[in-house]
Amino acid sequence: MKRRAQALILSLVALAAAGCADMRGIHPQAELTPPATLGLDTQASRFVPAEDWWTELGDAQLNRLIGTALAQNPNLRVAGARVAKARATEAAVAAALLPQVNGGLDLSRQAFSANYIYPPPLGGGMSNIGTLQLTGGWELDFFGKNAAAVRAAAGQSRATEAEADAARVLLAANVTRSYLQWARLEEQRALAERALTQRQQMLSLVQDRVKAGLDTQLEVRQNETGRADSRTQIAVVDQQIDATRNALAALLGLPRPPEGLVAPRLARFQPLAVPSQLHADWLGRRADIVAARWRVEAARGEVDVARAQFYPNINLAGFLGFQSLGFGNLLKGDSFQWSVGPAVRLPIFEGGRLRANLAGRSADVDAAVESYNATVIEAMREVADQAQAVQATARQQREQARALQAAEGAYDIARQRYGAGLGNFLNVLSAETSVLAQRRQHADLLAQALQGQVGVAQAMGGGWRPTPAEAAVPDAAPLAAATR
Repeated sequence: MKRRAQALILSLVALAAAGCADMRGIHPQAELTPPATLGLDTQASRFVPAEDWWTELGDAQLNRLIGTALAQNPNLRVAGARVAKARATEAAVAAALLPQVNGGLDLSRQAFSANYIYPPPLGGGMSNIGTLQLTGGWELDFFGKNAAAVRAAAGQSRATEAEADAARVLLAANVTRSYLQWARLEEQRALAERALTQRQQMLSLVQDRVKAGLDTQLEVRQNETGRADSRTQIAVVDQQIDATRNALAALLGLPRPPEGLVAPRLARFQPLAVPSQLHADWLGRRADIVAARWRVEAARGEVDVARAQFYPNINLAGFLGFQSLGFGNLLKGDSFQWSVGPAVRLPIFEGGRLRANLAGRSADVDAAVESYNATVIEAMREVADQAQAVQATARQQREQARALQAAEGAYDIARQRYGAGLGNFLNVLSAETSVLAQRRQHADLLAQALQGQVGVAQAMGGGWRPTPAEAAVPDAAPLAAATR
């Protein structure tokens, strides 16, 4: 009882001394920006998550490619390894909450000094020494230091997981972008082939007119130049297609594109829905925002760890086992020994180190909070920019659809006049040139619209399935115009 009373007195003295530790005036200053101040709708949203948002484009080959990328991309595997490391760190930190027990066996032969504290026959002789025992310790987390460290490690682990999710969203978006770019280039190549055919037809017609004395060699040379330009354009597009396919293969984690890929067609893609309004709960959909929020929680846990260091560190330590001179006596009953008792450690004079550490951790919270606020604002800007780009492209598509319709109408009239003997074939080819130019612009705008929709999906955190009342689907009329 006397020993217990002494231990209790020591603990009370330590607590009293710790009460003198000065933490006044040190605390985080920054605050998380509430969604309402950002102009977001705080009513419950009916957005339904759609992790496989790319399937809404309606291309089975794209779905397979993204599946391959998510399984094989090396950078994504690096992100997975970071998640595994963060989880292991969290588990290691959590181990401090539990008692620690270790076993040991030490066997040695030692020569003892004849001029030390050991009398003969031990002094001046040699003996075998054996120790077999269990040692244990338990840090009693009265002030929450270890629990706070676990919260901090858990925050870092959750943030790493969210960053891995963001990497998956980015990878799927990049594969989709490369695939759409490939489709655009294939469309441009088909139009370039048609332009080359037109140039060859025009050259043949001009050569016939030269023979008839209606044109000169100047017109022949001009058309030969145009034909060479068309061939050059085809070569340029072919090189761009190869580069795009190679980039796609790299995203898949492959050295070259897979065998059997079929060139995609722009006209076969279905448009993605674009949200008409941003909701507060959308903030929880974007992985980088989630990661930033967990970084805040991790930093707050580190502040609690720094505060707990102002208080005593109380450990319960002990051991039990056997110790003897001579290996033959090691396991005898009278070689048994044990010890148990508390150990209290208290910082008394540390030159302001603890206050400086707490101030630094508090500054880390401020930095994490402001980083979160900046991430939210930047995310909103990205969504707004992407949504506005989609709307602007839709307006351009409507105007371009009218221009394409007018060019095709002029082309039809030119063909009819030529068939009726009222015009020459040069007028037909000239009208077709305008049609081809409009179709190239149509393909570019269609690809631009789809790329913008992919950008919105990425900016929103990776897809959604809104109700009709909450979605604005881009005008499908210009998107569905067939390339003839």
